[in-house]
Amino acid sequence: MNFMGYIRPDGRVGVRNHLLVLPSVVCANDVAARIAAQLNGAVYVNHQHGCAQLPADAAQTQRTLAGFGSNPNVAACIVVGLGCETLSAGGIAEAIAKTGAPVAALVIQEEGGTLNTINKGVKIGRKMLADISKLRREPHPHSKLILGLECGGSDAWSGLSANPAVGNASDRLIREGGTSILSETQEMIGAEHLLARRAINREVAERVVAIAKRAEAGALSGGVDIRSANPTPGNKAGGLSTLEEKSLGCISKAGVEAPLEEVLEYAEAPTKRGLVVMDTPGHDIESITGMVAGGAQVIFFTTGRGTCTGCPIAPVIKVCSNSLTFDKMSDNMDVDAGGIITGEKTIAQVGELLFHEMLEVCGGKSTKSEELGYGSFAINRIGPTQ
Repeated sequence: MNFMGYIRPDGRVGVRNHLLVLPSVVCANDVAARIAAQLNGAVYVNHQHGCAQLPADAAQTQRTLAGFGSNPNVAACIVVGLGCETLSAGGIAEAIAKTGAPVAALVIQEEGGTLNTINKGVKIGRKMLADISKLRREPHPHSKLILGLECGGSDAWSGLSANPAVGNASDRLIREGGTSILSETQEMIGAEHLLARRAINREVAERVVAIAKRAEAGALSGGVDIRSANPTPGNKAGGLSTLEEKSLGCISKAGVEAPLEEVLEYAEAPTKRGLVVMDTPGHDIESITGMVAGGAQVIFFTTGRGTCTGCPIAPVIKVCSNSLTFDKMSDNMDVDAGGIITGEKTIAQVGELLFHEMLEVCGGKSTKSEELGYGSFAINRIGPTQ
């Protein structure tokens, strides 16, 4: 069985064919937005980073922006910078160019101001759009897929229906040679030992425990318990009582079969196929951004309370834990896993449905968030702005 996607110069496969306009710094957001607005079919992201960051933060932002622009769903990219920022447009474009994808860098101070930059960007973008419109989908093996696993607005049913059903779909993909990224380190706390038992070796086991400890220590260093923010008020209203209970539900998205191959830092690309963990925060949008920057072409996003989050360049498939929320938020939900709760369907049946839904979406079917034009973007920060 194959999926239909766009082959890229480096051999990776995209499930979308985007032209991305990417600001290297917050100061270039408006210019990037105006370029994208004049290019039918282009997408852009807005962010507050790129300058006044300590070295570790700047390095992580650079990795995230370059990774986002390098995602195989991006067929071509225009990077827009100001000219005096910490992260240069040229440096980000150079990293993206290593994939072989078409990329251009524009610097506002060098182009003579915003209007000149916008005009040049639109001219370049029109040529890029004409070229990528000629690309066609072809069949590719599942080993070319990287799936991101996310949950948000969880309720008491999430860990019993939507999450294990996604885990079943993840196991199916990995059996076919694909890769799944489990995210949200803060929501592994109290269950990290269960993931460690599935590690391929002691080093990976110790690493997954270490990132969970690091997440909790980060909150304690600020004089607070992480449980003061997680579970959220909505989680509690939905029936979740503790972080540990939430974590047990979170890790069920990783299925039950696949061994844990490696643990990645935020926005790092997997070096192995199979199940991997990425150290992302519990913040849904920051987490999705990190996984997509790491190469994930498609996201499963489970929810019980409901969410409308999308991603600018990767389709986000919303899987609802209960039929009540699914019906109430039908504009935003893609798949109803509530039949597991009522006994009408099994986890395996919904898992199979999700697997085929993923393949259809990868082949071009729109998700609800794509139909609505939703594309949230946020980069995780390590330290304060300087």
